[in-house]
Amino acid sequence: MNRLPFPDGVLVVDKTPGPTSHDVVAVARRALGVSRIGHTGTLDPMATGVLPLVIGRATRLAQFLTASDKDYEATVAFGRTTNTYDAMGTVVTTSGERPAREQIDHALGRFRGTFEQTPPAFSAKNIDGERSYNIARKAKDGVVVRPKAVTVTVRELDVMSFDGETAVLRMRVTAGFYVRALAHDLGATLGMGGVLTALRRTRSGEFGLAGAVPLAEVVQLSRETLAGRLLPFSTLLPELPAVTLRGPEHVARVKNGLEVAPGDLLAALSSLPELVRLMGPDGTLVGLARPAKTPGYLHCAVVFV
Repeated sequence: MNRLPFPDGVLVVDKTPGPTSHDVVAVARRALGVSRIGHTGTLDPMATGVLPLVIGRATRLAQFLTASDKDYEATVAFGRTTNTYDAMGTVVTTSGERPAREQIDHALGRFRGTFEQTPPAFSAKNIDGERSYNIARKAKDGVVVRPKAVTVTVRELDVMSFDGETAVLRMRVTAGFYVRALAHDLGATLGMGGVLTALRRTRSGEFGLAGAVPLAEVVQLSRETLAGRLLPFSTLLPELPAVTLRGPEHVARVKNGLEVAPGDLLAALSSLPELVRLMGPDGTLVGLARPAKTPGYLHCAVVFV
């Protein structure tokens, strides 16, 4: 007997330490019996926490979901550096010095707001068409080239606790931010080195730990139970304004690649933001649209019908 297709949507997984994000996708692909599946933001193998998996048509929303802010709880140990900027790497330097709580609070000031951050050499960033970690692994003289700096924003950054050796930091950052780089750069600012020893992502955009499924349960639970834990396709990207098409004929126009005129909508927005959700008259998500060149019109960026 053939199994029913798994519905489209997002399954939020609570990742355990050890597997890569790609490994988690592979586990879910086998457990759910789906081929169209991906994730919306890589977590390092040592990291735990929120890893949203996009399934079916939701894979086409990955680029928009990935761009959301992320919340982390990170543990930084002071007094050493490694080549990977975390506890899994090879120790490069050591120091007997340790910071005072007040020094950490003061140093964190330079890492709040918008600034240029240089990703770790052992990262997936591209350098002239090759992954940075591949270049770093092949470096024979021990000198590795870090990727180019990127603009990041740290909206919140605070010390949750400090025991004299390690500090637990809580932060909200933009997409593309490397917590490992923060640990390394914070240690450099304090003059004694620092490495990331634990990392937990507590939120990725609209997805938090409250609705996350532990990775072990992805394998243990039935497909039907997991389908019930899925965030439905039409409810995704709730932060985007929504406009509703008048009827099936207007949905057909979108399907045929035509721009959406103000008269095609039940109610037009007073001003058009950069991106809106196009909803069908039955409440389904039809597509995402941006303002067209013609004032008041919408041009579809992604169509799902």
